[in-house]
Amino acid sequence: MENGQTMTWLCYLLRCADDTLYCGITNDLEKRLAAHNAGTAAKYTHARGPVELVFAEPCADRSAASKREMEIKALTRAKKLALIHSSLK
Repeated sequence: MENGQTMTWLCYLLRCADDTLYCGITNDLEKRLAAHNAGTAAKYTHARGPVELVFAEPCADRSAASKREMEIKALTRAKKLALIHSSLK
């Protein structure tokens, strides 16, 4: 990593233009968001852009981020929206 920085893994949720939610992980959120909005990051968001970041949660490492992603993906839409809402407080 550049400048001796450690990578911070994040689990994130996006709201797509069709109001659906997309969950993913990254260690470079700015770059990943740009890729989603360019239509090059994920098949799901390719036709559903533009996307808006609505939730991001730091994780200890890639493994923890992947586990959290699976947990969030298993939630109902209502529970995902509640998670987003609780992060805004």
